[in-house]
Amino acid sequence: VAILYGSFIISWAIQTVFMEEVLRRRQVELGVRMSMARLVHYVLVLVGFMIALSALGFDLKNITILGGALGIGIGFGLQTVVSNFVCGLILLFERPIKVGDVIELGTQRGRVKNLGLRATVVETFDRAVVVVPNTNLISNEVTNWTLADRQMRITIPVGVAYGSDIELVMKTLTEVAEENSLVLKDPAPQILFMAFGASSLDFEFRVWIADFSNRRQVQSDLLLEIDR
Repeated sequence: VAILYGSFIISWAIQTVFMEEVLRRRQVELGVRMSMARLVHYVLVLVGFMIALSALGFDLKNITILGGALGIGIGFGLQTVVSNFVCGLILLFERPIKVGDVIELGTQRGRVKNLGLRATVVETFDRAVVVVPNTNLISNEVTNWTLADRQMRITIPVGVAYGSDIELVMKTLTEVAEENSLVLKDPAPQILFMAFGASSLDFEFRVWIADFSNRRQVQSDLLLEIDR
């Protein structure tokens, strides 16, 4: 009992030093620090458990053989858990997804709140919390809106009546983009004449914004100004 308790105390101390001193000074992200700390914890507790069994007089060689046999049996029953754990390690070291990223998985879109070794916690924009098994993030297609940067393009379709002044349409849309402070100058806004529609001349109004989180407000502001 003392050895097991000691392994937990040592694990806590090493995690604290590892997270606060080593990883923070190297500016490692919070989600990566937490995952690595958990991994260290599991390893130290396992070592403490083996030492405790040895102190009780168990032959570690026999325990290893027995553990191998049990591992095969448990592996079949807990292969999903093991798969999630391995996928958690892949996410930890490859880092395609980080805490704070905005991701889209199927019909769900939200911000990553916690990146664990078994599952990842995503908070949707409706404040619902979704627990996603790590295998889903590895085996399925995931859209990460903020991995490389937070810039995003907004595309607004605009239809005008036949006979409208096309030059005036393009000039008006250009002015709408220039007057919005959140629309980037580089990349420059684009106004494209796309098609002769069934009942309208169809344009696409494309602008870039610096922060993905402002997309809905900017889109609303642009639509209001276009309508005006």
